[in-house]
Amino acid sequence: MPPKTSFTFTLTPAQQDTLAGLLETGNYRPCEVPHTRIAVDAVGWNCRVNLYNSGKCLIQGKGAEEFVVNIMEPSVLGAATIGYEDILTPEAVAPHMGIDESGKGDYFGPLVIAAAYVNEDLAKAMQELGVRDSKLISSDAQALRLGTAIRNLLGPNRYSIVRVGNPTYNRLYAKMRSVNRLLAWAHARTIENILTTVPSCPRAVSDQFGNKTDVERALMKKGREIVLEQRHRAESDIAVAAASILARETFLRSLTALGEQYGQAFPKGASPQVRAAAEALVKAKGPTVLVDVAKCHFRTTDAILSAVGSSREALPPECRVTSQDTTGRDFRRRPADSPSPES
Repeated sequence: MPPKTSFTFTLTPAQQDTLAGLLETGNYRPCEVPHTRIAVDAVGWNCRVNLYNSGKCLIQGKGAEEFVVNIMEPSVLGAATIGYEDILTPEAVAPHMGIDESGKGDYFGPLVIAAAYVNEDLAKAMQELGVRDSKLISSDAQALRLGTAIRNLLGPNRYSIVRVGNPTYNRLYAKMRSVNRLLAWAHARTIENILTTVPSCPRAVSDQFGNKTDVERALMKKGREIVLEQRHRAESDIAVAAASILARETFLRSLTALGEQYGQAFPKGASPQVRAAAEALVKAKGPTVLVDVAKCHFRTTDAILSAVGSSREALPPECRVTSQDTTGRDFRRRPADSPSPES
């Protein structure tokens, strides 16, 4: 289906103020449009945005859908609109599990994969809690609060969290040489865990991150009969949205625990602030500390070690592999034979 090129929203006064503030900064070219509070050409997004005095917002152009997904939903609406229209259709609330991850693009901290089971009653209860894709949740405090609420709603048997701590992550990446293969293995483990406590669950939904057969190969006996469904914007599924929040909550708590252990902040992402924090830690603890706190295959590792006068030769062999490194012997083996993640 081609992207939509026209969207209309009726905004609250607070949302109007937020949008106007955003459009007054950044790469937006002002336009003269009658009866508007503000009108701009969103140059970087290839669309026109008109905020009328009535509170109606009209977004039109080839890039309108991308603008809505990346700007309007997270920063103005605070909710998803595209792809979420059918969130409580019969199929969406039929018994199934959703799977999502957090920490994949963050240099510090673990990779966390979570699965959440829903049925009609649970799906409606989650909607009342305000469950939505964790990328649309603007604050860490809100993600932590929602994660706790979801766990309380589901109880201990209807969700699963696989936390791949940094030492294990680095060993697995050295063997698999692929984040997608590592994800497939971890997705399979969460599926198997849910099927242990909810054996009747017929279907698992996740985002499209790689070859579905990698997950199928990693499944063991209990998971061989389940229907796997991978799709783009899978977070429109309420179970996947719940899993995304559980994964993010666990990742955030893991960064906090690292900060308490090492007495310094561990920023999210892979920004200059992340690099500065890593350099300070390496100066204090030595290069091998990265094994325990970072995803060492990131190219960021080379920049950090170079800045402190070191190199990957100071790291254990499993941490000398880079994201682009395809040389040397093949360390890969079947994901199901891999070491267990941290709990």
